[in-house]
Amino acid sequence: MGATGLAANQDEYRSRLGEQPDAQIDAWAAEAMRDISIRRGVLAVLHDYRAATGADDRLIGKVFAAGGGPPAVVGRDEQGRLLVPAIALHCLVAGTRAVLPEPREKLIEYLVENFEELVYL
Repeated sequence: MGATGLAANQDEYRSRLGEQPDAQIDAWAAEAMRDISIRRGVLAVLHDYRAATGADDRLIGKVFAAGGGPPAVVGRDEQGRLLVPAIALHCLVAGTRAVLPEPREKLIEYLVENFEELVYL
């Protein structure tokens, strides 16, 4: 184990994640989304998800619905930014698996994108 308990750095963390089964990657991604939404907000989770997956707002809505999220709860804030309920962020994980190419790599990228945050939590 590295100094953080997860890994010494992002490259080592990515390598360790690559050794995990899909179910573990999915569980960790869903937990990270929940924990990060509590700490930094839903907008931060969606920002990091966009960075990791390359998805735009339209595709995020599709991913959310495909993962079991109710489309009627997808909305926008006063500034026009996409929002989904924090309690349903986990739907992005299942939706990533259902809709996006290379879903495993994208979920790993999401976790690596949040390496410093996960170390903090």
